[in-house]
Amino acid sequence: MVYLIDGSLESLLCAVFDWFERKPGKVSLKVLKYYQPEAFNAVHTVYNDPSNADRVWKGLGQKLDKGWLRRFYCTFLAETAEAYVTLFEFACYIFSSLPGAEHNYGNPHVLKLAQTAKKVEREKHRMEAFIRFQQTSDDLFYCGIDPDFNVLPLIMSHFKNRYADQKWIIYDLKRHYGLFYDLEAVSEIHFSLEEERTLSKPAREQLSEKEGLYALLWNDYFKSTNIAARKNTKLHVQHVPKRYWKYLTEKKVL
Repeated sequence: MVYLIDGSLESLLCAVFDWFERKPGKVSLKVLKYYQPEAFNAVHTVYNDPSNADRVWKGLGQKLDKGWLRRFYCTFLAETAEAYVTLFEFACYIFSSLPGAEHNYGNPHVLKLAQTAKKVEREKHRMEAFIRFQQTSDDLFYCGIDPDFNVLPLIMSHFKNRYADQKWIIYDLKRHYGLFYDLEAVSEIHFSLEEERTLSKPAREQLSEKEGLYALLWNDYFKSTNIAARKNTKLHVQHVPKRYWKYLTEKKVL
């Protein structure tokens, strides 16, 4: 039996609800965008029902502490076919077991969920550390990113609190949506493909006249603090992987 979901958190929770409601035995969870029709397996399309999803989420809240609920959500943000299966099996296991089952790392789904959540949290911390804004001509601070995981929901509070006095946009070019802070609240935004291409490489006239000066001062600072004799590229790459260098202004000079 194949359970087919649309990839939303609501659909995943509804799949758990349907499994307990229908008791079909062993099922294979598939996400619509990854699914290839199979000739010999029956398919159950999971329909989203907010009330059913809410019941499952509240049930997980009664079974798990806040730390494990966050791990559950972080694993969902990994957005891989394997992560969806892990979440489904983990939830079914938790509801079918005695309290404390989430600490049984001998269960492959518990272990996999913890490992995936850790990867997502690491990506979240790196985005918070390595994002560099560019000031536009209309006094807006912008940064385009393409993280491995969908970490925008996790970094929103950090940037809202840290940059509360300026308007900013952080846009995920891989997932085609972003966050816009207007000095009061953060909202989700979407650009057209043409706008995305323009913002990924903004023209000089789109940037503030001060932007070039800021970049020059930042580069001069790193030139003056860099000690060539103590250069350790291997250690540096461990802490700042090369895939993040495109965000860093100082990498233009080091």
